[in-house]
Amino acid sequence: VGYSASKEGRINDEHLLQYVGPTDLRTFGLIPELIGRLPIVAPLHDLDEAALVAILTEPKNALVKQYERLLGIDGVGLKFTPDALRAVATKARAQNAGARGLRTILEKAMLDVMYEIPSSNNIREVVVNEDTIAQGKQPVVVYENEEAKEAS
Repeated sequence: VGYSASKEGRINDEHLLQYVGPTDLRTFGLIPELIGRLPIVAPLHDLDEAALVAILTEPKNALVKQYERLLGIDGVGLKFTPDALRAVATKARAQNAGARGLRTILEKAMLDVMYEIPSSNNIREVVVNEDTIAQGKQPVVVYENEEAKEAS
């Protein structure tokens, strides 16, 4: 295997997986028939919180944008505080769920309010804060004619 050495001439253990080749896979115990069907070996690295927050907000089909559109159908605004987005990312990392765990965390936080909104015609906005994600509290619901109230 052609390992890349650091400046000091040592193998960089942190990125060792990027140098794995077919011979290594065979040594590990995979059969040659399977190795021949793997055109590319690509190691995956853990995403940090900043990357998870970017996944939540930046792509065209980002989860936050999907929820905003869903609530927008009923004329309700949706706001995620920056602390809430970081809490989602932190929770996904703690659960070792990566980017796939983001949807599950958001669904759990939004479930009750998503069912209440269509039957209520005086909700103006829903605000998801850090407590909603970290402690399982309900999102803050802002009504048309009242101050902010927590959803029951």
